[in-house]
Amino acid sequence: MNSRTLGTGSASLEVTALGLGCMGMNFAYGKADDVESVRTLDAAMDAGIRLLDTSDSYGPFDNEELIGGWLRNRAERPTIATKFGQEFLPDGGRRLNGRPEYARKAVEGSLRRLGVDRIDLYYLHRVDPAVPVEETWGAMSELVTQGKVGCLGISEASASTLQRIHAVHPVTAVQTEWSLWTRDVETNGVLATARALGIGFVAYSPLGRGYLTGAIRKPEDLAEDDGRRAWPRFSAEALDANRAIADGVADVAARVGCTPAQAALAWLLHQGDDVVPIPGSRKVSHLMDNVGALNVHWTARDSEVLESYAPIGAAVGQRYPEALMKSIDS
Repeated sequence: MNSRTLGTGSASLEVTALGLGCMGMNFAYGKADDVESVRTLDAAMDAGIRLLDTSDSYGPFDNEELIGGWLRNRAERPTIATKFGQEFLPDGGRRLNGRPEYARKAVEGSLRRLGVDRIDLYYLHRVDPAVPVEETWGAMSELVTQGKVGCLGISEASASTLQRIHAVHPVTAVQTEWSLWTRDVETNGVLATARALGIGFVAYSPLGRGYLTGAIRKPEDLAEDDGRRAWPRFSAEALDANRAIADGVADVAARVGCTPAQAALAWLLHQGDDVVPIPGSRKVSHLMDNVGALNVHWTARDSEVLESYAPIGAAVGQRYPEALMKSIDS
């Protein structure tokens, strides 16, 4: 698999052009199947994927533990990215926590669960508005100096936050939702600022949390315990309103000769060599479909046609429930 470079200079990290988002294996999308998840991790390695993305919040902790157990049986170690920034409370709740002392504590837990002595890419999952982000970033920089972390990244950061933290320590990657139905980064300055600073872009949920594959037409297509049922864009009304986007992806895919998932990923892969999509998969079949995007013959005209079906701002419904939207740095 071709490689791409996130970041520049001493903060650069070479990764595969496609990564694997591991959240859904243990979190948000219904009952976990560890056996199939391990098969998917094995299949990812066999297919050449060498970037795995997780977080201490997925579970919480379960996903890091799953990957850590799997790593113990692998001779070859992939690039591991994980995140911190959400503290889990005794009553089962959670809160944002960007305090330096929490950063130092959180990394130790992730290192232990993953069974590694260094995390390749360590993200601040969400910015804590109660703590100056420079303080959080300074503590994370110390983790690099100590050798516990290789490179630093941030998830869902605004353009101004990127500028502030990059002045403290180079940012290797910004991870933000980017897909044909979530194109905010193209207009809110995040993508432009990342490129101006030499920061790589890791696109999560590049398949619109599965919607762009065409497999989700109504809420009943999701399992009863699937968290997406409670999200605005997966209400019956929003799914109907957004159908033109999914149908457009299917139309272009049929013309190009690929699956809808491959068309949606090919569009992102052709946004620039600084972009690395990390589609989530917890089934081998879905993983292999996604990997096929790397072999799609894609042109600028294909992108133009696809964007005509999914212009910026066309998607109906918030991408997160209101409580989660409040955690997005803006």
